[in-house]
Amino acid sequence: MAYQILLNVFIALIWAFLQNSYTGVDFLVGYVIGIFILLVLRRFLQFDFYFRRVWAMIKLTLLFFKELILANIDVIKIVLSPKLNIKPGIIAVPTKLETEWELTLLASLISLTPGTLSMDFSDDNKFIYIHSIHVPDKEEMIRQIHNTFEKAILEVTK
Repeated sequence: MAYQILLNVFIALIWAFLQNSYTGVDFLVGYVIGIFILLVLRRFLQFDFYFRRVWAMIKLTLLFFKELILANIDVIKIVLSPKLNIKPGIIAVPTKLETEWELTLLASLISLTPGTLSMDFSDDNKFIYIHSIHVPDKEEMIRQIHNTFEKAILEVTK
């Protein structure tokens, strides 16, 4: 992946050199051209295109901000409601993540969203224990974590 990034920067520098203009816009145009060149070369050189992971990281960041906003709205509803109708709970979420980096990222993303807190991992790292301020349906919460954060983390790392 690092080789592809360096190659892409090299293509962008060559583009700026051939244009005889050394502005940021020319470098950016050369970088985009380099992305397309690498996309075409991917077919012939049999390597994994690095920009796929970059796009997955962007999607993970946008997903986190979306979940952050939705979690804030849910917490505001709970705080402003005149009657406290919450069902706090601790749930064990099975996870497909394997490396410590992936598990730490999942725990961090869960803990950064309001109303939830990552508490612990099982000894074999197959379960993450999460406390939530409101758990009306445990299975739905597990499904939501699998379909959002875990899926996005797997796209970035695999």
